[in-house]
Amino acid sequence: MEGTQGQVRGTAGTPGTVYRITALPNGLRVVSETVPGVRSVTVGVWFRTGSRDEPDEHAGIAHLLEHMAFKGTQTRSARELAELVDRVGGQMNAYTSKEDTSFYIRVLDDHFGLAMEVLADMLLRPRFDPGDLEKEKRVILEELKMYEDDPEDVVQDMAVQILWPGHPLGRPVIGREATVGAVDRGVLVDFWRQHYEPGRAVIAVAGHVEHQRVVEEVQRWFGGWRRTGERVPYQPPAPQPADAWRQKAIEQVHLCVAAPAAAYGSDDLYPELVLANILGGASSSRLFQVIREDHGLAYSVYTFHGGYSDAGLFGIYAATSPETARQVMELIARECRKVRQDGVTRDELARTRDQIKANLLMGLESTSQRMNRLGRTLLMLDRVVTVEEVVARVEAVTAEQVMAAAERLLDPARWAVAGAGPAESMPLRGWLA
Repeated sequence: MEGTQGQVRGTAGTPGTVYRITALPNGLRVVSETVPGVRSVTVGVWFRTGSRDEPDEHAGIAHLLEHMAFKGTQTRSARELAELVDRVGGQMNAYTSKEDTSFYIRVLDDHFGLAMEVLADMLLRPRFDPGDLEKEKRVILEELKMYEDDPEDVVQDMAVQILWPGHPLGRPVIGREATVGAVDRGVLVDFWRQHYEPGRAVIAVAGHVEHQRVVEEVQRWFGGWRRTGERVPYQPPAPQPADAWRQKAIEQVHLCVAAPAAAYGSDDLYPELVLANILGGASSSRLFQVIREDHGLAYSVYTFHGGYSDAGLFGIYAATSPETARQVMELIARECRKVRQDGVTRDELARTRDQIKANLLMGLESTSQRMNRLGRTLLMLDRVVTVEEVVARVEAVTAEQVMAAAERLLDPARWAVAGAGPAESMPLRGWLA
């Protein structure tokens, strides 16, 4: 990459495409990738702010603020914002995670300027009307009830909470009824001013638009944005093995184990992703084949991996009938022992490399996925991680590195073990022995 006038540029993963980065005087970073042969453009405004930045008494405020950004600005109502985007066939949405928040719009290239204007209006001049706030809190309370009706989400959040007890990473992003209800307009505005400012933001654009045009539109709509706060350094969580059970009036038993894993930028990340895929990431994976195909004990069984700035999470999830819960847990433990003792096969390693590579390259067909990769990697790592780099890192993973990852992740003594189902309790950890 070479730098010119506050800009850097590099290849973006497809012949003929490059990404470019420009830093504005107010601290806002702009990254774009021009994609020939498409007509769409996806624009995202990313903030290094999530549920991890919340005080416990206002847990869920970042997610609530995300909702409120769509409720109107100083000059436009919520309906007017929606109609502006709908009228040009665009798609507008947002999400909040534990360490970042993203607001994004996908439109035809003719309407790129409109997308930038709408996002600036929403994020720099939100109305935060007290009446809208009370209504939206009720909406989120309904969302909480919907979450409670999904035992898959419940049991996974239980596992994370007991793995990282008392730490913000252990809290659900959505918050709790009491903490969401405690947020008034003053609290919301203070949180917005402190955390949603240009020094913590990245604007990412991918599609049929040139970088110069992108920078011009950002300067037009976001150039007057002023810094209002500084990030407080995170404190890493201290993982603890623990058990939790929750009785729920449901048909199945939902099971989840969670272990501490590599952080987002760690060199250990890629061997762990390969291991997760081999163990439970696809229909050819070990757990899927043994538990579903060989024994017919579950419809849903899989692994997951999540990376944060200073911590990571590996997990295994399965749902089964109460009478087969013990057998499923024993099979999970058996397959994990086999990987730790014998490693993985050459064919599994090659197949997983090809699967990950294919998913990455097929994702290049979407301007939204390209924008997500640009925005999140620059936000979290202060550099763009290209598809070529990820493919090279995955292809370089060795069987020995996967076995070392298995030693870190697949030891039940390090696991948080959670379950939910109709029984009063179940000795889940005892079944892992």
